Amino acid sequence: MWACSNGFEIIKGPASALYGSDGLAGMVNFITLQPEDFLTKGKTIGGRAGINYSSDDSGLGLGATVAGKASDSLQWMINLQLSGAKELDNKGSNDVANVDRTTPNPQKDRSKSVLAKFVFQPSGVQKHTFALQHIDQQSDYELLSTRAKKPFTGSATQIAGAVLDTVADTNQSRDRLSWEGRFKLGATLADNLQSVVSLQKAKSRSVAKEDRNTAADRVRDVTYNEDTVQLGVQAEKMIRMDGGAAQKITYGIDHVRTDVTNLNTGVVPPFGETFPLKRFPKTTDTTTALFIQNEIVGERWSLIPALRWDSFNIKPSQTGFAGVATALSGSALSPKLGGTFLVTPEWTLFGQWATGFRAPTPDQLNRFFENVTAFYKTVPNPNLKPEKARSIELGIKGAQGPWALEASVYRSSYRDFIKDNQVVGGTGAPGNPTVFQSINVQNASIQGLEFKGQYRLSGSSGTAGKWSVPFAYAQSKGKDSATGKPLNSIEPAKFNLGLRHEAAWGSVSLIAAHTSAKKAADVDLAGAGTNPANTQFLPGSVTTLDLTTQWKINSALRLNAAVSNLTNKKYWRWTDVQGVSSTAAFLDAYTQPGRKFSVSLVADF
Repeated sequence: MWACSNGFEIIKGPASALYGSDGLAGMVNFITLQPEDFLTKGKTIGGRAGINYSSDDSGLGLGATVAGKASDSLQWMINLQLSGAKELDNKGSNDVANVDRTTPNPQKDRSKSVLAKFVFQPSGVQKHTFALQHIDQQSDYELLSTRAKKPFTGSATQIAGAVLDTVADTNQSRDRLSWEGRFKLGATLADNLQSVVSLQKAKSRSVAKEDRNTAADRVRDVTYNEDTVQLGVQAEKMIRMDGGAAQKITYGIDHVRTDVTNLNTGVVPPFGETFPLKRFPKTTDTTTALFIQNEIVGERWSLIPALRWDSFNIKPSQTGFAGVATALSGSALSPKLGGTFLVTPEWTLFGQWATGFRAPTPDQLNRFFENVTAFYKTVPNPNLKPEKARSIELGIKGAQGPWALEASVYRSSYRDFIKDNQVVGGTGAPGNPTVFQSINVQNASIQGLEFKGQYRLSGSSGTAGKWSVPFAYAQSKGKDSATGKPLNSIEPAKFNLGLRHEAAWGSVSLIAAHTSAKKAADVDLAGAGTNPANTQFLPGSVTTLDLTTQWKINSALRLNAAVSNLTNKKYWRWTDVQGVSSTAAFLDAYTQPGRKFSVSLVADF
């Protein structure tokens, strides 16, 4: 929602007691705009409109936000978004219509959304925000890469079942209705109170139709639905202390209930199965949390102790489910502690210690699938446990002279770390199928360092604008503490270095982004998913150049443009190729887009 976003907040690791302890890797909190953001300078009607285009998927987007002031106590806002795109480009060159294809399969995407907000403020001590949102996304695919190569070979059964064509479409929708109330109480226990009620219904349907040579054609119709109710209350109390210190106490309760359903149906089910069927049982997933945080601020220091208690209850229904459904519940207390210390007026030390807790999803706990003819299956894990984490981060940030810098080191330790789709048995032979399951790793750890900042070039000021050199570096290592093997989910180190110019007319920047090679020593080849394991493809290092600019045509009109991968490099991301063999004929299908450009025009009124 680029036309109505007011930015976002990034929290690393399970450090937030207010947002939850289940974000073990961190969380991003998106903040949307309010009607008052468009009604500045006494406006009673205001808004923003824009159009954007991206060449890598021929994506075209239109967006508009209109806000108004109906009275001194009532404001409103409506945001509309429309977009369309094709398949995402890559650097593949084999455009054949069969399994050796490396160019993207033809795809058409369409998306539309509407968000309406009404803000009612009957007095200076209370404010009510009502929001209604609908999002609808559709995609159509022609899966040319599933077609068998001619002439068809193999047994009579294989020749009869050779795929001639596959088409698919997906439809996703989400409806959300929410109310947020803010109250100024001025009471002994709370100065301010915030309450939230949210109802959300999400639906997804995917239909694939497969045309086979002489065997019966197959249809797969898969639906997935979530109905969510969220309730929350949060209170704040400010207490002044002797010596100029103060503390802000925040406490509250969150409750979320989600009903999850899925259904698979179609024509010609997999051998040994009967349509309709469920891949995991209908499940009610309920979580409740109590939290308290105290932000204590002194003249040169701050200290933020926090405590969060989380409980969960995953309650499945056996009805219509072929596997054996397992219920699971539990709770945990997660303490956290953060702080800062002003070493000098320019430099601040910061640190945090936090614990986290994440329950498995219903899908991880109870997913069941079996392909009898290909001799593999996915089974539930009744012994799956929640993940627990401890993390510590230490760093320094500040600015002095031409330098601005933030640097930190961190380490996170995990107990009962959950890994999906792990091979736990079988050989893939008749009578001994390969068995996949979500499992707990007894102990795992991730550590790393990162720094970012900029250097302001001397003499860059005044009407001529200013020049700066932004930079950033991040590196992580992870391993299974029990086996000593690396965690394959860790990305290679990345380093960015650029040159940026800012002036009254706008800005322009050139950024070099370097990604290190993925080394075999940093990969658990046995767990990578390739067969045989030692053929896992390891992407090499790559450096790309991105050029971006913004032209402030006037105070109300901005033109943004960018050219990414300026030198048209061919490269892969480790996340995309994990489990892909270096000898695969379709390896280039996983490449990223080459040179691409994007442009957007945004107008305020």
